[in-house]
Amino acid sequence: MVESSETVTVYSHTDCDGITAATVLSKVLERLDMDHEVRIININEVPEVELSSDLTIFSDLGSGQRVHENLKSNSRVLILDHHPPVRKMNFTAPSGDFLEINPIFYGMDGSTHVSGGGLTYLLAREFGYRDLSWMGLLAAVGDMQNITLGKMEGLNRDILQDSVSEGQIECQSDLTIYGRHTRPLVNALSYFGDVTLPTTNNTNECIARLKNLGIPLKNGESQRKLCDLTDDEKRKLFNEIYRMMVSEVPERYHRYLPRLILGEVYELSSEERYTVFRDLSEFSTAVNACNRNSRWKLAMEIIGGDRKGKRDELEDVLRDHRTYLAVTLDEIMDEELIRDMENLQYFHAPGVNTAVVGTVAGMLLGYGDWRRPMIGLGETADGLKVSLRCSRLLAFDGIHFGSIMRRVAEKVGGSGGGHATACGAYIPSEREREFLELLDRAIKNVKVNG
Repeated sequence: MVESSETVTVYSHTDCDGITAATVLSKVLERLDMDHEVRIININEVPEVELSSDLTIFSDLGSGQRVHENLKSNSRVLILDHHPPVRKMNFTAPSGDFLEINPIFYGMDGSTHVSGGGLTYLLAREFGYRDLSWMGLLAAVGDMQNITLGKMEGLNRDILQDSVSEGQIECQSDLTIYGRHTRPLVNALSYFGDVTLPTTNNTNECIARLKNLGIPLKNGESQRKLCDLTDDEKRKLFNEIYRMMVSEVPERYHRYLPRLILGEVYELSSEERYTVFRDLSEFSTAVNACNRNSRWKLAMEIIGGDRKGKRDELEDVLRDHRTYLAVTLDEIMDEELIRDMENLQYFHAPGVNTAVVGTVAGMLLGYGDWRRPMIGLGETADGLKVSLRCSRLLAFDGIHFGSIMRRVAEKVGGSGGGHATACGAYIPSEREREFLELLDRAIKNVKVNG
């Protein structure tokens, strides 16, 4: 299907997984000397896609959308997606050539077993391009596929093994606090937590606890990072965080807490320490920052290999991104925009850039009630963009918010979906209240019947 096509258009999703998937496909097509075009789109744009190329590839999207309704007699479509599908396995299109590859068809969990970028790597591997394996792992990390177990599983495990065998990735057990190579200890600890802890957003408390543990904050004049800690210091910090979390959550969650603090970390061995490229979790955040600022081409160039040449440009994007997030967060808190419902909390910020609504929702969890998901609503030209983020602990209750989001969005004439702890939707503006009430009720029903 791929090699026999003269022109190819790749459509991929607007996040780290989607952009990485597009990069993998672009690399494969370049090596096959095939003309192609890449477009990064939101899920609500999928119905408008015209299937005009010899081959249209959808990566990290397409399964949850009715792509088949746009098929023509000469259309050839390949879907590489891991989101819940609207079609059944072996779907036969009324016209055209249609192939959908989705792990869910084979009994796998699309939230943890393989990402969109992972599927594109598995395609690349069929052509012998195992050197792209680390990109499949980056996509999985960016999609948070390792957060519930603290390690990769399923096909992601195979991709990890390929990247280690290629000498690209170093895998080790470590504290999984974000910012291992770039954030000073105090900052990393202050921002950590799926629940609100005494140290959450409290640098003074962080400093006091680190000093009580005998963990120095500096090496000479340099701020220490998590990657600088000795094994003994990491053990002390793990025990301290665990004690704080135990006192904040119901007993039924206690057995899951170690997974939230300790797990596998993945480092790109060719990259320098103390850079955003070394740890894949930080790398994935940099990719997302590019996309949130309409710089997905920069992200693809960085993933594709031009990291030294684009480092200064990336730093400018990251600095502006962090500043915007901080200002937006302050505005939402100062204006007291967070509203409470029985089973969720939400904010509607009319002026916020819709590309960062999900990021802001995740940050606001540290100021709200971790027991309920945080919903962010931002205004687009065609309606409202909705983003949901929640504590990883809620995933252990067996609630898949992505499935709930899709069902509720469709009831109000919108579209949506995603994963257990991070998902989104697009809905008509005039049906905002109805949507929130339906979502609140749906979450309650899952809790009662789950």
